[in-house]
This record gives sequence, structure tokens and C-alpha cells, in this order.
Amino acid sequence: MSGPEVPKGSYAAGRRALLPRAAERPITVYVNGVEQAEGSDYRISGREIVFSRPIVKEEKLSGIRWLSMLVGVVGTYRKHETVDIEYRRSGATKLASDVQILPD
Repeated sequence: MSGPEVPKGSYAAGRRALLPRAAERPITVYVNGVEQAEGSDYRISGREIVFSRPIVKEEKLSGIRWLSMLVGVVGTYRKHETVDIEYRRSGATKLASDVQILPD
């Protein structure tokens, strides 16, 4: 299943993320703050969340680009998706923010 086109300056990081240890349901997954639907947007397989499309991350900036952003010459508008996972552990609600995406 292919995902959206990956814009210049970004890359498809992968489709999988690890659930935190001892995570219990209910589990809610967010991409860029938008709740995802289990079954259509992702599925849970063991300790992994497997997305139906790749998660897109921004490529590392070159030193010159970073410096030019710092002094306000240019900005960056590259696509960079973050994944957050809300889950229960020992009866408490927890949040894992900007979790690592595992390469395919």
C-alpha cells in the first residue's frame, strides 16, 4: 500500500513504532496531534504499532541551511510528522511523545 507523495527535503521513515513497555489498552495513536483510527490508519501487532502508510520525517538540515534559518534569511517548510501514543500503565494514563519510527 503506497502512501502520500514524499515532498523534497523529507523521507519516508518507516511504518512501525514500538509501544512503550507494559502499555495497556486503551491505546490512542496521534500523528501530528490528529487521532488515528485503529484498523484503517494503524494496527497493533505484538509490541508494535504498524501504520497503513509511511510516516514522513524531515531530512537533516545542512550547516548552511541551519545558519541561514538562524539569522532569519530562510525558513523551512518540509514535512515532518510526529507520532504520540497515549496508553495505560498500572491504572494511570501515560503519553509517549514523538516516538521513534522504526525503518521498514
